Amino acid sequence: MSEVAVKSGHPKGLWVLFGTEMWERFNFYGMRAILTLFMVNALLMKEEEASIIYGGFLGLCYLTPMLGGFIADRFLGNRNCIMIGGVMMAIGQIMLFFSASIFGSNLGLANALLWGALGIIVFGNGFFKPNISSMVGSLYPKQEKSKLDTAFTIFYMGINIGAFLGQFICPFVGDVKNEVVMADGSLNMIRDVHAFKYGFLAAGIAMILGTVLFYVLKNKYVVTPEGRPIGGLPSGHDASDYEEGESMKAEFSMKSIMITIGVFLAVFAAFYFNTDGTNVVKLYIYPFIYASGVALATLILLDKTLTKVETQRIWVIYIMSFFIIFFWAAFEQAGSSLTFIADNQTDRNIFGWNMPPSMVQIFNGLFVVMLAFPFSLLWDKLRAKNIEPLSTVKQSLGLLLIALSYFIIAHNVKDLGTSGLLAIKWLILLYLIQTVAELCLSPIGLSLVGKLAPKRFASLAYGVFFISSAAGYALSGTLGSILPATGDKFKKAEELGIDLQGVLDKTISPTAEQLKLLADNQINDHYKSFAGFEIQNLYDFFMVFVVLCGLAALILFLLTPMIKKMMHGVR
Repeated sequence: MSEVAVKSGHPKGLWVLFGTEMWERFNFYGMRAILTLFMVNALLMKEEEASIIYGGFLGLCYLTPMLGGFIADRFLGNRNCIMIGGVMMAIGQIMLFFSASIFGSNLGLANALLWGALGIIVFGNGFFKPNISSMVGSLYPKQEKSKLDTAFTIFYMGINIGAFLGQFICPFVGDVKNEVVMADGSLNMIRDVHAFKYGFLAAGIAMILGTVLFYVLKNKYVVTPEGRPIGGLPSGHDASDYEEGESMKAEFSMKSIMITIGVFLAVFAAFYFNTDGTNVVKLYIYPFIYASGVALATLILLDKTLTKVETQRIWVIYIMSFFIIFFWAAFEQAGSSLTFIADNQTDRNIFGWNMPPSMVQIFNGLFVVMLAFPFSLLWDKLRAKNIEPLSTVKQSLGLLLIALSYFIIAHNVKDLGTSGLLAIKWLILLYLIQTVAELCLSPIGLSLVGKLAPKRFASLAYGVFFISSAAGYALSGTLGSILPATGDKFKKAEELGIDLQGVLDKTISPTAEQLKLLADNQINDHYKSFAGFEIQNLYDFFMVFVVLCGLAALILFLLTPMIKKMMHGVR
């Protein structure tokens, strides 16, 4: 590739990584769209349990990039880790396919396959995720780092084309409801629980395609302007890749490692002993995620080679990562609570077609595909006029918008009662606003890490960034589990001869037999609470996200002047 071509456009390697990530996101988001519905309807889990597992699974998916980044930086290189991750995720999807094929005859084995598949996907994602993002940043020489916001926005569009395809095709073949004539002659839509396997199979095929694409094209296009391979073995790094005066190797003493271990144990214990209940995911996985994030952040800061400027820039990454937790905690309700609401208390009729509930998430991917390029042009034009907002301002705006989306939906569910249906247009509007928020926040965060992180910490710094997503997903699982009873629960309780509203309000004392009936039908007999507040209805539930994200947006905006100084000229 010539120097002129490099300066006038984006390298072809960006499009190889774009395509690889697109198929991987098809695989991930397609599986994610139907996962909780599969757990509830085929494996007979409670919605609360499915939400907690979902949050823990996503959290681990964004925790293991720490391990994948470390292995790439020290041993295998980005390329090999991407190949390993792609193969592992494909195997995980095939295991989900078999789980969804045998649950009717062997529920125990189906559950075992589910847990095994999720574990393999977790580690596969850990190898894949930080390394492909790191390679995008490495495509651009030092003098072209200003293009990274645009590059990551284009890359993010690839992510969401894949998400759109996965969230359309996997639910289309896997979340199927058939019209059935009931005994009284009425028509009812009954879910075909055996169709989930086809959704998982489609996700597996997509992952295989993405892995093959990368394997075939990486040596030709994923290279520096001079033609050297990007993401090879760490021993092949060249000194010219580093900033002037920048250390090429991190140095961690035994003392720093011991301090890091102590920090991990202290944070784990703090969360463990303040967690109620007996759920294994809540008791062990969530504290492990939070403790890992704090411990890794501590370890990097203990590196002896860090300069004052590098240290302050790393602190900027940490501050931004902390606020991203609240964004993902709200945004990732899409795969749990919002999917259950779409399934149980939403009129999904679109021009005579009853959209599968797991497909409602598709609007996020669709809107990103439509809006990513205009946003890329917007940042370019604002940058050319020297009026582009700082990354902190962009992320504050993203948090504010997500608070707005939940404020609108909260007021539209306020008067639904237990039998009303939410119009699907409000969920579509929610996803539109959240898409704009996402484009202000997520790709800009990826770009910021690429600009601020010392090269010797490149993949590991992305690991820290993704751990903030992991913490957000863990929090999303906790928040999703407080979803109050939706209309279908009240209807089912009525069929069982139980006044669920009276039970919840404690105006009726249920018998032991009634309590068992409610438990057997996955219906809670009490209101849940968060931070001391009882969540009695959907309005209360959605206002939790309004308050969390609104406060986070305000605080981050107020911190902008301080953060600007700590960035030392990086925008």
